[in-house]
Amino acid sequence: MRKSSIKSPKEDISEEIVNWVVKGMQEKKAQEIMVLDLRGVQNAFTDFFVICSGTSDTQIDAIADSVDKEIWEAGKLHAHTIEGKANREWILMDYYDVIVHVFLKEKRAFFKLEELWGDAKFTIIPD
Repeated sequence: MRKSSIKSPKEDISEEIVNWVVKGMQEKKAQEIMVLDLRGVQNAFTDFFVICSGTSDTQIDAIADSVDKEIWEAGKLHAHTIEGKANREWILMDYYDVIVHVFLKEKRAFFKLEELWGDAKFTIIPD
């Protein structure tokens, strides 16, 4: 039996949120933007991770603010939770089906989230 190519409304909104996240990241010159599609990964707790790097604590704070603003303006959605704004080394933004990670470069290299989710489908967004 062939799997249907028709997407559910949930899949459509998840993909749309990813697009809004990437746009918000690009607005503030985020580096190494990567989308991890976790929908085919067993026991994944979300549909997507969107990960990027910044060169300073000020930049990662600006990237997170830009992402939040873009999602609000485009879809009128608020993050379920935002963590890490105080220390500004790794900001996590939870939009339920899309989790956003904004890292300082050295923190991203240390935690290596991409390696932890190696079964995911990876999409690298060109700078």
